[in-house]
Amino acid sequence: MDLLIPFGDITERKMFGGLGIFEAGGMFALISGDHLYFKVDDSNRPQYEAMGSAKFGNIPYYRVPLDVLDDQPRLHRLVEESVALARAARQQKR
Repeated sequence: MDLLIPFGDITERKMFGGLGIFEAGGMFALISGDHLYFKVDDSNRPQYEAMGSAKFGNIPYYRVPLDVLDDQPRLHRLVEESVALARAARQQKR
């Protein structure tokens, strides 16, 4: 969670047996066990697959590789992409 604080109004809520991570009310990430997962769609899924990331169940979230957690510029780019997807999904629901 400390890595995500710079990205705005970050909150968490228990769900999926872990924690849902939200930015301004839109879920963009989740933590399950020791793993962090980010929201994906067709636009960013290939990069997660290229990193060998595993999908979380039947929802569109992929595991963030450990080496990305140590690479802040790369992590920030992935967070920004996932936050944008969460915002877009929230807008579509409205």
